[in-house]
Amino acid sequence: MEEEAPGRGIAGLRHGNRGKPSGNRKEEEFRQRVVSRYRERYGDFGPTFASEQLAKEGLEVDHETLRRWLLEEGIWARKKRRKPYRSRRKRRACFGELVQFDGSPHDWFEGRRSACCLMVMVDDATGITYARFSEQETSAAAMQLLWGWVEQYGIPMSLYCDLKNGYKTLREPTLEEQLAGKEPKTAFERACDKLGVQIVSAYSPQAKGRVERRNGILQDRLVKELRLAGICTIEEANRYLWETFLPQFNERFAVEAEDSQDVHVRCTKETKLKEIFCFEANRVVQNDYTIYYERQVLQIKNDKGFLPRPKQKVLVRKYLDETISLFHENRELKYERVTPARRTKQRAG
Repeated sequence: MEEEAPGRGIAGLRHGNRGKPSGNRKEEEFRQRVVSRYRERYGDFGPTFASEQLAKEGLEVDHETLRRWLLEEGIWARKKRRKPYRSRRKRRACFGELVQFDGSPHDWFEGRRSACCLMVMVDDATGITYARFSEQETSAAAMQLLWGWVEQYGIPMSLYCDLKNGYKTLREPTLEEQLAGKEPKTAFERACDKLGVQIVSAYSPQAKGRVERRNGILQDRLVKELRLAGICTIEEANRYLWETFLPQFNERFAVEAEDSQDVHVRCTKETKLKEIFCFEANRVVQNDYTIYYERQVLQIKNDKGFLPRPKQKVLVRKYLDETISLFHENRELKYERVTPARRTKQRAG
């Protein structure tokens, strides 16, 4: 039987590097620089996001290594969360087949200005994200967001939205609508109908989980990015979103669709998005050829003899830039704003 080499045996099964520092171990001076910089600038950042920001400063460290250092320093603690079990719905197959749509009110500027709303769209198949800051979650804000998506990617097949009046109406039809055989619709619904986009209503936040989770990531990352960039206005924030943040964000978080087909419909030259994304209302022409709209008196001009008759209706279109156009029999009318005469109260006796 062959004799065991000196110093071998059971002890020889243990790796020779056990107990020794790793050859890939970072220098202590580098570790202290990283931890110090984290304390100074990124104290409320998670390890993954902080490692990405530190890399931009030339301090490249793996997020798991950074997590371990922060735990050892006692400046980071794992968050233990126990959530109820839910099975995740399978993604749609194609880009543009279903886009989730939501507004996220939040203190996005951390007190540097008043709280506002980030309108967010997330493609269900790829996770591609588009967003826009607005003062509030309104029909106009929703139309501005969808307009931006259509210009960048095309017209999606369907939108998955909250069951809110800003997106889809819940009211009963008026008598006039019943007589005309029309269903009541919001301005956003009418715009989607013109584009051929189906609106699918979500009855709970969990139903549109992808955009809800995306909102959570944005409330973490985007808030901090705006802080680092010193941005404190909606105009600056939107410019930063479209030029810098979203391209990097989609590169980081978007995935490939199961089917490579893009089912968006591209706009043609005949597609006039300004006339699609607007508010429409009918108004009756008065005997003096004026109409009343949003506390304004609009005087219709006699344009080469073309005038609607009194008591007829004209279509009023209010665009997202606040301009107004009047139409009768598909022909645009010229008009001017007039100041209504003040009514004086007659004193009794």
